[in-house]
Formats: sequence, structure tokens, C-alpha cells
Amino acid sequence: MAKPTGFLEFTREMPEKRSVQERLQDYGEFVKLYPEPKLNQQSARCMNCGVPFCHSGCPLGNVIPEFNDAVYRKSWKEAYDILSSTNNFPEFTGRICPAPCESACVLGINQPPVAIEEIEKHIIEIAFEKGFVKARTPNMRTGKKVAVVGSGPAGLAAAAQLNYAGHQVTVFERDDAPGGLLRYGIPDFKLEKWVIDRRIKVMEDEGITFRCHANVGVNVSINDLLREYHAIVLTGGSTVPRDLPIPGRELKGVHYAMQFLKQQNKRNAGIDPLANATVESNIFAEQLLATGKNVVVIGGGDTGSDCVGTSNRHGAVSVTQFELLPKPSEARTPFMPWPTYPMILKTSSSHEEGADRKWAIATKEFIGDENGHLKALKIVDLEWKITEDGRPAQFTEVPGSERQIPCELALLAMGFVHPQHSGVLNELEVELDERGNVKATEKSYQTNIQKIFTAGDMRRGQSLVVWAISEGRECARKVDEFLMGYSFLESKDMNLVAGR
Repeated sequence: MAKPTGFLEFTREMPEKRSVQERLQDYGEFVKLYPEPKLNQQSARCMNCGVPFCHSGCPLGNVIPEFNDAVYRKSWKEAYDILSSTNNFPEFTGRICPAPCESACVLGINQPPVAIEEIEKHIIEIAFEKGFVKARTPNMRTGKKVAVVGSGPAGLAAAAQLNYAGHQVTVFERDDAPGGLLRYGIPDFKLEKWVIDRRIKVMEDEGITFRCHANVGVNVSINDLLREYHAIVLTGGSTVPRDLPIPGRELKGVHYAMQFLKQQNKRNAGIDPLANATVESNIFAEQLLATGKNVVVIGGGDTGSDCVGTSNRHGAVSVTQFELLPKPSEARTPFMPWPTYPMILKTSSSHEEGADRKWAIATKEFIGDENGHLKALKIVDLEWKITEDGRPAQFTEVPGSERQIPCELALLAMGFVHPQHSGVLNELEVELDERGNVKATEKSYQTNIQKIFTAGDMRRGQSLVVWAISEGRECARKVDEFLMGYSFLESKDMNLVAGR
């Protein structure tokens, strides 16, 4: 145990951030690292519970009390070894995970939980600084070749694990650089892209091949992959956004959130955001900027929050965020008991930077000017009927609440419905489930085509980065079993680590 009385002596403290005024001037990360004494205090708060519910709260099954104890003792190599045994990419989850582990922290019953996510980020950054993160090349190669289609977190995790098992892995990415959602969906102020490049370099040194501008089913033949590779893993993500088919949807100024975010990430990388613009690449063929505009973000999730932060950095006149559902509670209710993940009000760093947040609002019409440009939204307030277990069930429009608000840029951030079917999925004729995702069970991750597997959002639907990494790891184990008849790769259900 780190310090038996630590949770009594210290309260939760988060690292210092750059001021709002300063960070709005650029797209860099703004959360600083803990000074060493603060990091020691935060790790000391871990109680090393008899039943550590944080394990079950984490989709990866991270061994959290043990790495907290190692951090408290400043045993950095030990902390890194423990963390990396279950998580391939702590530098990603330590920055952008919503930390379900913290919601399950036992200390969180009556105190602020342990700052697990920040401690995780510090472990991996210290490990890189001290040279602990090195390429892990397998002792021998199996002679089996695996193609991973998609280089988001699920694809990267699957590729890393399959490479550790000794297979020759090639990752196919349709964009110009690996990373998927991490590179062209998450804003730089949450995840600077050198963090991805650093990890990709390690993976390349381990023997993994990355092929970019390789759109399987378009400029790369799926039949060629079927002939050349012993197994194929589909990890293309859930990329078809949910639309809002109301009057005026065709107006200039109404766009999907990911088109807006991807353009800015390309600008930050020094790439022309309109190069190779297609619907499939989630880029719109005109510059999408919030500068000098009244912006309305329709959707209250993380993607919507990212649009808020990006719009403020563009210099928007105003930024408003709508949510169809009623405003959540600010604390757990009897219907959200510990250690379940609570659906409570979240205020992101982007919201802190400025946004008018509105709940129980429906957008009824996009209103344009004579030139076909968006100029206003017609909206209405909603009244929700709440069920006995506290869930919003049905809504009705509030009479007399219909009104117009000025808006020159509306960003649709209402989530994603399923993976893109055109291209590789249609060509393969893989079986889909009732939601339009690739059908495969958690027991096998195998599609109806024997040598083709799937993981991440393409299989489970839109979810968290930490779930994508977990799925990639679990899928890799099943692929390894398929190829070899057995596997020594780690599973959430088995405390086995490749090479140990």
C-alpha cells in the first residue's frame, strides 16, 4: 500500500492548466505535469482496497493499486512494467479517456476519487523520458502474415499484440498518416500528434509495417489481401455520422462535426485540408472556419465539446451547444449508485473556455438567406417525461417556445451510426448486425468469413478509446489462437503477458 493514511491527509488535486486566455491562442496541450511532490501525494491517496473496483471499471483491467504504489515509491520502471502489461498506449488513454476507473474508485464513495488517469499519463511520460519504452521485437517469427485494416486505437492495439506473438503485421490506413480518430478526430489541444508519431516509431522499430493512402476496397484490392495474408483484422471504426434531416439541411453552413475537426487537425499538421477531399474521407470541399460566426453545436458529447474548443480558437462570435436530453444531475442519484458509471453533468476544458450550453432543445429547421447560406436556426424547448428509474423516456414540445436564433455555422455532433458499408464491407459481404455493425461475438471476434476478424467501433459501435484498445487486444488473442491453435497473449481474463 502506498501510504495507509494518504487518503486522509491529501485531497484530489489536478495539474495546473495554462490560462484560458493563453491557450485559446494556439492548439497545443495545456495541462501541465504534476511537480514531483504532488504526484507523490496523489498516488498516496490510493487505499489498495481489498476489492479494487477500479479494475472492473477499466475496460483494460489495468492493475491500478499496484502501479499507484510503485509511483509512490518512485519505482518508475516497476510502475511502467505494471501499466504496460495491460495497456499498449497509456499516453493516449492518459490524455483522452473519460476514466471510468475513477468512477469505480472506492475512495469515490465519499471523497473525490484517486486521479488515476493523470497518474497513468505521468508513468508513461516518465518512462519515455527515462528510456524504459523500447521496441519489443519477438524472439522468433511464426511465418504467418496478418493485415490490419484501420490504424485507430483498436487497429494499433491489435497490430502491436499480433506482432508480439511473432506474426508479420501490416497496417493499412486510407489517410496520409496512422492514428485514425486519434490523429484526425481528437483536437491537438487534447492530444498533440507527436505523441502518436512517437508511438508509431516504436511500433515500426518492432517490425510492424504501415501502409498509408491505402484504402482497402478502393485502391487496395481485398482479394489481394485474402490471397496474401493468413488473417485480416477489420478495425475501420464507426465513421458514418448521424444526420439531422430537417428542412434546410442542404444549406451552406451545416456540416458534420468530424469534417470540421479533421480540417483543423490537417491545418495544424501543415497539410492542405482540402487535398483529396471526399465524403468518404470526412473532409468537406470548402474551408470550414468558425471565425466571426455564430456557431451552434448540435450534440452534447465529447465530439461536440471538441467543436466548442476549436470554434473558440477560430475566433467565433458566439458558441452555443445544444443537447436534446434534459440537463443531467451534478452528482450521483439513487439510480446511479457507486460503482456504476454515473451519467452526471460533465464540464470539459472546452466548456470552461466559453460556451452557452442548453439542454432539452430540439432543432426544427435550418433557415437560409437568398444565397443559400445558413443564417438562423428554428428551435423549440422540450419537456421530458422521466421514468421511475430516473431515465428520460418521452418528450413533448413546450407550447409557445418556438423561436429563431442567429447561426452561420451549425455542426452536427450527434454521434455515429455504424461503419462505412461501401467499399470493403460490401465487397466482402460480411454479415452485419441489426445496428449495421460488423457481426462478431466477443468470444471469437470472428466474422462469418473464417479468416476475417473485427474489433473496436466497427464491431461494438461508437465507444471509448479505452474500449477500442481493449477490443484490439482481445481480438489479437483470438487471431493468434486461430493461426497457431493456442496463444500466450494477455487476456483480460488471464494474467498472461506476451514474452513473460
